[in-house]
Amino acid sequence: MTETARHDAAPGTVLVIDDDETNRYILTSWLTRAGHTVLGAADGTAGLHLLAETGDALPEVAVIDVQLPDMSGFEVCERIKADPRTAYLPVVHVSAVAVNTEDHTEGLSRGADAYLDQPIDPNEFLATVTAALRYARARRRAEHLTLRLAALNRATLDVYRAVGFHSFSAAATGGAASLMSAPATSVFLSPQGLTVHSHASGPGAPPVSRPAPAELLDRLASPALGGGTGIEVATIPGGRWKALLPLDPIEGDVFLVVARTKRNRPPVCVAVPAAAARTTDERELLQQLVNTSALALEALRTFNEEHSLALALQRTFLPDRLPDTPGTSLAVRYRPASDHAEIGGDFYEALQTPAGLLLAIGDVAGHSLVAATVMGEIRHALRAYALEGHPPHHVLERLDALLAHTRPGLTVTLCLVLVEPDGSRIHIANAGHIPPLLLAPDRGAAYLSEHGPLLGLRLPHPPAHVRTTAPGSRLLLITDGLVEVRNQDLDHSLAAFLDAAAAGPRELEPLCDHLLDTFGEGKEDDIALLALHLHEDRHSA
Repeated sequence: MTETARHDAAPGTVLVIDDDETNRYILTSWLTRAGHTVLGAADGTAGLHLLAETGDALPEVAVIDVQLPDMSGFEVCERIKADPRTAYLPVVHVSAVAVNTEDHTEGLSRGADAYLDQPIDPNEFLATVTAALRYARARRRAEHLTLRLAALNRATLDVYRAVGFHSFSAAATGGAASLMSAPATSVFLSPQGLTVHSHASGPGAPPVSRPAPAELLDRLASPALGGGTGIEVATIPGGRWKALLPLDPIEGDVFLVVARTKRNRPPVCVAVPAAAARTTDERELLQQLVNTSALALEALRTFNEEHSLALALQRTFLPDRLPDTPGTSLAVRYRPASDHAEIGGDFYEALQTPAGLLLAIGDVAGHSLVAATVMGEIRHALRAYALEGHPPHHVLERLDALLAHTRPGLTVTLCLVLVEPDGSRIHIANAGHIPPLLLAPDRGAAYLSEHGPLLGLRLPHPPAHVRTTAPGSRLLLITDGLVEVRNQDLDHSLAAFLDAAAAGPRELEPLCDHLLDTFGEGKEDDIALLALHLHEDRHSA
């Protein structure tokens, strides 16, 4: 006989409701000698009251006489089955009077699980009670497993939905506590290389994380898993557990699950009280959650590593310094996409050419390592064409041809502004990018909206538009990541940006900080802002 079968057939607590004291005594004697615990009642009202007063320690079977003085046993059975708290309770009817087929049919149709006629053979009676216990316990076990599977499903979704280590830690530890209906402790290595000890005091409790000694993971994982991959479990005595984690709140012996998905990578360790993982089903469900957590953390760690590498690569494509041009001041702000977003292709450039100071700002379509790579290619080609002395719209034409040849199907927006040496005029060639914002010394502000087609479409680019600039003018070039807001018209965002820039500080650095603080928070796209100030004395120089 299996452990589960032995558990299902083991003695339990039985409620006996019979107004005949002798019958009640006989039934109680049989049950007691078989190891059962018996609760007795002389009528239906007393029996129902007894059920209401037992709290969580409900009996597992009810034996009810059909002929009771205050109500029929059929009615008592119906009330038991109608109460969600006792609906699962098996009912065995006994009767020395209501013994015909119609009585049996009525009793069973009104909720009874078995019907015995008196006089009853003791062995048949005890076998019927044991069968009812087996049925009730198997049903409760199935219902319990269903709830646990639902909890596992929720925890799995939460773990895979996590977009950062903090949310992952909360999902893994909180999920284990909910799954096992008990306190849970997790130990893992964060993507930043820090050992973290996370604990939830029970289902629904917010997990608390704290730093842990660097060697803790190895001390937990080595005895169970060594350096290999897979899942291993171990039961750790309470004293040894406290020696490993003195501040952990779990008391007593601990059931530990260790999982590693790749060799030479950090494992995931999750522990619960040993009493919460008694059955094979409970242990296997916890192992599934820990394995899921190990896979999710490995994916998160890999993403962070690739994202950091991509950001480092992206930064190498950007200028390391701005040119120092007499009569002008330059300022720049660049903020890459958030940690949980792919990198983009925003870029800027400022370089001194034979025709004057050339400013550029652009955006490669898409968010990926490819976009960042194309951004680097476009920027380097832009520098080469500009230093050859080509005017802005010819630079755009050459970049358009290059992009169509090397990256067919990809588009780029790019705005070029050439500042003449004396600063009196600027030349704007805009390939589908957000227009530059010109701030006049008198606080007037306007977008220079003339533009041509995007790069990559192989369409003609019009000559640069020439605009006269007053001494003290400022020019702002931005990418859409600074002003674009989901579910909001871009024109509204641009109007708000114009108002903020016109009313902001006159000095470039404070102005850039002001605009980034106002419009740059909570954005998931790259942000680039390039600002130019034409000094008041430049035109006369």
